[in-house]
Parts: sequence; structure tokens; C-alpha cells
Amino acid sequence: MNAAADRPLQRGSNLFDVERVRAEFPILGQEVNGHPLVYLDNGATSQKPRRVIDAIRGYYESDNANVHRGLHALSERATNACEGARDTVRAFLNAADRREIVFVRGATEGLNLVAQSWARPRLGPGDEIVITTMEHHSNIVPWQLVCRQTGARLRVAPIHDSGALDMEAFAKLVNERTRIVAAAHVSNALGTINPVKEIVEAAHAAGAIAVLDGAQAAPHDTIDVRALDCDFYVLSSHKCYGPTGTGVLYGQATRLEEAEPYQGGGDMIRTVSFEESTWNDLPYKFEAGTPNIAGMIGLGAAVEFMTELGMDAIAAHERDVLEYATGALDALDGVRIVGTAREKAGILSFVVEGVHPHDVGTIADQHGVAIRAGHHCAMPLMRRYGVPALSRASLGLYNTRADIDALVGSLHKVKEIFDR
Repeated sequence: MNAAADRPLQRGSNLFDVERVRAEFPILGQEVNGHPLVYLDNGATSQKPRRVIDAIRGYYESDNANVHRGLHALSERATNACEGARDTVRAFLNAADRREIVFVRGATEGLNLVAQSWARPRLGPGDEIVITTMEHHSNIVPWQLVCRQTGARLRVAPIHDSGALDMEAFAKLVNERTRIVAAAHVSNALGTINPVKEIVEAAHAAGAIAVLDGAQAAPHDTIDVRALDCDFYVLSSHKCYGPTGTGVLYGQATRLEEAEPYQGGGDMIRTVSFEESTWNDLPYKFEAGTPNIAGMIGLGAAVEFMTELGMDAIAAHERDVLEYATGALDALDGVRIVGTAREKAGILSFVVEGVHPHDVGTIADQHGVAIRAGHHCAMPLMRRYGVPALSRASLGLYNTRADIDALVGSLHKVKEIFDR
């Protein structure tokens, strides 16, 4: 056993023990193509610590039963585990009430739920939704659908060349016709940290609601939805070291009460007759059918893991690695970083001159380095920068400066091959 695994996890300490943390992730011990795995694709999905894997396995081995319906011991244990996970997430986001935590399949479903349950019944011709140029497709397409359904108009705030949101232009777009402002907390393609508090304040000043996509923010720093005062906030489990197929929609209780469910079925109802049905209390009103029970339990374990480490400690560690990586890539001839906003999270997208990002990713993989190459579900952003795709290295709490050295080494190989 790795000796680091015998030491207790740091609990928010300034001395972030990254080797101890790495020992918690079994997958990081493997080799890929004869090289130690360097995993730099956390923006797509993060790896899972032992406690998450054990929590999921423990549910299936010992407690497998449906929730909220059974009176037997297994069902009660499964229900308690799921509701315990809800309480854990509530504390993680500093939500005021556990009723404000709705479990969904991921950030994508959370955004679609807001679009169809809250927005669609309220919008009409002349109403406007404001988003930004840097949005993930999941925070573009649901609003396009609602605009088609209602006659509302989608407006897009521009960004500066650095990747920072043009707040002056944004302020001009938000007006008396604005009903919804939807923005990424952190850009998945650029790493830009948006001034979300100002965005929320501008939305509310215009009488609009504010919807924040926190998929790329939640794993990296403290999130306080009450301090942000956002109406809705979404995150994905699998980017927070939890399992896939699970996520969270936070909604202020008053907003969730206003919204109609857009999926019907078991558990979201109070009464059903052939004439009409009535809805369950929050949050179950939006949780139709058997949920991803193991996913909820796994997410709870992942949030506990991050909380024990301390989000401030995680953020400080990742900032150090990001600064090192930025300097290392800046020093490479023919490599250009795309996304240089002053406030950034651990995402580095870049272009290697004369080389398609898919080739960069393939050669990096041959040296054990996992990065992502493509449009990153942000095609409008790619057009903004005049590129078909980007290479992207995205950091997690287990990444180190040595990982960056390995990435740089693989980029030297890319240049050797294409400079011949």
C-alpha cells in the first residue's frame, strides 16, 4: 500500500498534501501506453476517490432498494442515505433549505428543467433571455428551444479577446424586457471566472431572474448560493469527483414553488385521478420516478471528500498549478493560450500552430497524457476566436506541477513530429 494512504486527509489545511490526495484515486496508479497516467481532462469528467467507489458498491451490496416507498429495512437505509446526500449538498452550497436541492441527471437537465418548468409558462413575444458568448451548449440550446416555443428573443453578451465578459456591453443588454439572465460561473473552454455576483445583481435590478451554470465552478472553489442570491444554480456530480448521471439543481424555494413539473410519474405526485393530479412537496415535485439512488449516494460521498479537504485549500492548490502551467505553455514557441482573463479557474485551452488539436491530443495520449481536443461544446465560442477546435488541459485537485511537465514534454514531441 502507498504509505501516503495511511496518513489522514488534510482538513482544510494550508498544507495541501497532494500525494496523500492522489493515493485516494485508484485510477491514477495505472500506466497508459507505457507511461504513468497524467489525467488533465477534468473539465470533461473527474476521477473518483475510493470513498465514492465504496459508497456506490456498498449501496448495491447491502442496501439496494427503492427509496421513499418501502417500509422494510433496506428501503429505509437507502432513503436515509439519499436524503443524507441532499443535506450534504445543501450545506456545500449553503442553501437555506433542503427543499431547494433537486436531484437531476446533471447540470444539463437542471438547465432544461428551469427552461421548461419556470421559463416556458412565463415568456412570450417581446421577452428576452440574456446569455454570454462563452456558454456551453447546455446553457444555449435550452433557451433557444424556449424562445422557439414562446416567441421570446435570445440575446448574447460579447466577450473581450482575453475571454473576460464585456460587462459594459452586458449591462446594455439587460433591460426592462429581460426576463432571464443565464451565465456560466466558470467557462468550460476558457476557464474565465465570471463576476457572477454582479451578473445576478444586474438581472435582479431589471426584474429578471438569474440562472448560473456552476458545472465548472463547483469542484474548484467555495460556492455560496445565498451570498450570490441567484435564483437557480446547477452542478454536475461527475465533475465533482462523483458518479455520472447525477447532478443538482438549486432553486430558491419561491422559484421552485412557482414552477410546474415538466416530467410526470411516480413520487412527484400527491394525488392522481383520471381527472387531475396534484404535486408532491419540494423537492420531490421535480424528481419523477426512481432516481439514480447510487449516484445520489456517490455524490454525497464526493462532496464530503471535497469538504474535508477544504475548498479554500483545493482552490489554492489548483491556482498554484495553473500559474505554473500558464508559464510553462507561454514559454513554448508556437503555442498560444486562448483565454487569458485575469480571473481564471484551472482550465488551459491552447493552439499549437500548424497542428490540429486532434493530432495534439493523440500524440499526448501516446505519452500517457490525457487532454481534450475539440469544440468543447462551445461552437459559438470557437467561431468567436476563429478556430475549429482547441486543445484543453483542465485541472483537478490531484494534479501537480509534474503533470504539467509531462504535458509540456508531450507538446515538445508534437512539435518535433510536425516540424520535420
